[in-house]
Amino acid sequence: MHSTWSDGTDSPKEILNKVKAAGISFFAITDHDEYRGSRELLLQLKKTQDEARPVFITGAEFSCRDGDDKFHILGYAYDPHSPAVRELRKVFREIRMQKTVNRMTFLKDRYGFSFSEREMAALMRHHNPGKPHIAKLMIRHGYATTISEAILNYLDNYHGPERRIRPEEAIEAILAAGGIPVLAHGPFGDGEQDLGPEEMEGRILRLKAAGLMGVEAFYSGYSAAHRDMMLDLAARHGLLATSGSDYHGKNKSVILGDTGPGSPEEKAAAVSEFCAEALMRSTAVSIPYSTAFRGEE
Repeated sequence: MHSTWSDGTDSPKEILNKVKAAGISFFAITDHDEYRGSRELLLQLKKTQDEARPVFITGAEFSCRDGDDKFHILGYAYDPHSPAVRELRKVFREIRMQKTVNRMTFLKDRYGFSFSEREMAALMRHHNPGKPHIAKLMIRHGYATTISEAILNYLDNYHGPERRIRPEEAIEAILAAGGIPVLAHGPFGDGEQDLGPEEMEGRILRLKAAGLMGVEAFYSGYSAAHRDMMLDLAARHGLLATSGSDYHGKNKSVILGDTGPGSPEEKAAAVSEFCAEALMRSTAVSIPYSTAFRGEE
């Protein structure tokens, strides 16, 4: 799930309220290249002693690339105060801010799209500016009619020179922070691919050698074939299976809690080992349903 700390439209508190309303028992906020949404919720929850569920674990999703290969690496149940995660987030932010400036220059030079200094300043003040934020500016000016159109027809045409973080670097930092590194939506790479079993196995072997501990076996965008492939790879290579919706609020049509094909019973059994491992980490916290939050809702 992604919050307003990256490219989601719900605050961490709003996500919490929706998770409670949906009856979800175990969740994480996995903002892009960012740990502060998780930290914000974690710090708030530590103020209460209520032992009710659901359970929250810290999360983040790091966008990595090596040559033409793209990877999204999830970090779960890490210490958000770890110097390793803080430094990784700092590097990603520097890259992201430079990329935002370069994307805006690209839109002006290639398509003649212009934005005011005030709009640029507001964009650069965002916690974690990305394509959805630029897309909304484009819609405001009439350069596109939807976020998808703005991204697919314009923003995805930008291929800049910014530094790229290899997946091994993200895995190393997550492990150093006591977390669980997981390959997100593996068949889709960064969201635009559809890799088969042979290429997926090659990627998993490479990343496992670097310390990868799990793969996203259930995902909102998967077909049954994708799910079966990832469950098979996880079983054969001794990796944890996880489940994710990739919820972004109004920025995507994904429904909160939708983790793709499979019965609730099947998913619960498949991810039970991951949940147990995450709960062993010191940053797993029980979330109160209640009294402490009623006055704020």
